[in-house]
Amino acid sequence: MANPPGSFIWYELMSPDPDGSKAFYDAVVGWDIEPKPAGELDYRMIRRAPGGNAGGVLRLDPAMQANGARPMWLGYLNVDDVDASVEAGKVDGAKVIMPPWSVPGVGRMAMIADPTGGIVYLMKPEPPAGQEDATSDVFSVDRPQHIRWNELTSSDPARATEFYKRHFGWTQQGSMPMGPAGDYLFVQHGGVGIGAISPRMQLEAPVAWTYYIGVDDIDRAIAAVNEGGGKVLWGPHQIPGGEYSLIGLDPQGATFGLVGPRHA
Repeated sequence: MANPPGSFIWYELMSPDPDGSKAFYDAVVGWDIEPKPAGELDYRMIRRAPGGNAGGVLRLDPAMQANGARPMWLGYLNVDDVDASVEAGKVDGAKVIMPPWSVPGVGRMAMIADPTGGIVYLMKPEPPAGQEDATSDVFSVDRPQHIRWNELTSSDPARATEFYKRHFGWTQQGSMPMGPAGDYLFVQHGGVGIGAISPRMQLEAPVAWTYYIGVDDIDRAIAAVNEGGGKVLWGPHQIPGGEYSLIGLDPQGATFGLVGPRHA
């Protein structure tokens, strides 16, 4: 795959009710999540209205939930060698949640928690035959129906930042004071601002990634969140550049972010 190592190349929603997730996100974002899985595994592509995929939805079955899996969004980071990346991460304090495994026609993957607890997948994709230079476009800094911002709330932002810089080639330039909790640290990859690593504003707040999905109109999206049984937990707040962002909880219990303009 042509994406440089350290790029976010896929996003995945784990949901106990994919049909409910489809109804909710289709209305809020404008996606058309597959109504039925294509194979034996209940995995559905998140289709964007203009074309292409924004990620996938994996059904959380009772066995997964019994083993501690919960509704959440997860990101996949592109790496050249999954096994080597896992071992290097372990030496640096990461925890292996799912050891490396391969899926024919898809690629090799693993799931880790960074030294502060943020969970991510590592992936070496297997591009389709004849499309070895295929590029993932699931992340975009400015397009609706793409993930536009990746934000890690961490118990130790400085340590987390160094981990991602060391292992995935990220950089850290710029910050925003967040009071006694510390600074909001902006991170970049390949010279592009991809998100931030934030301190926890409350000690009981979980260490977790929040992915902000681009929408065409923040107020229309908020109305759809409320009508669809979700909740707005924070925001909307205006961000640099004039757009608005919020954090919400979907009806199945997964936290998500939205970002987009206000037209009213």
